[in-house]
Amino acid sequence: MNARDVMSEPVVTVHPDTPTREIARLLLDKHISAVPVVDNDGAAVGIVSEGDLIRPERAARAARGQSWLEILAEGEPIAPELVAWLHSQHHTARAVMSAPAITVGEDTELGEIARVLVTHRIKRVPVVRDGRVIGIVARDDLLRALAASKADL
Repeated sequence: MNARDVMSEPVVTVHPDTPTREIARLLLDKHISAVPVVDNDGAAVGIVSEGDLIRPERAARAARGQSWLEILAEGEPIAPELVAWLHSQHHTARAVMSAPAITVGEDTELGEIARVLVTHRIKRVPVVRDGRVIGIVARDDLLRALAASKADL
C-alpha cells in the first residue's frame, strides 16, 4: 500500500498570509489538527498545527516542563500574553508554520511514510503530485491501514 491508498482528500490548506485566528477557527470547524500552508501554485511551504498556534507558550512551557494541557488540567490560568497573542489578527500562517514542509509522493510506501513521521518527529505529511498538495497522511491513517490489513489475515 502507498500514500494514495490511505491519504485523506481533499486536503484543507491555507495560504501563508492566512491569519492565525482564521486557521484556529478552520481547525475547529473541520475537526482537524493541522493544515498544510501552500503558495499560489499549490506547493507546500509549511504546515500549521494546533501546537504551532500556541507557540508563544513554548519557551515558558519548556522552562516549567509542562504542556499547555497539563496547565489547563491543573486549573492554572493561561498566561494573558498567550490569550492576547491568540486574539491578535496580526499573526499569519507564515509567522507560526513549521517549515519547510516535509512531503511525500502519492506512490510512497506506507513503511517509508512511517519512517518519515518518526525521523522528523511529525504527526502528518502532505502528499504531493507534480509539486501540488493533493492529500495528507496522518498517523491515524497508517493505523487504520494496519488494522485493516490485520483483519484480512
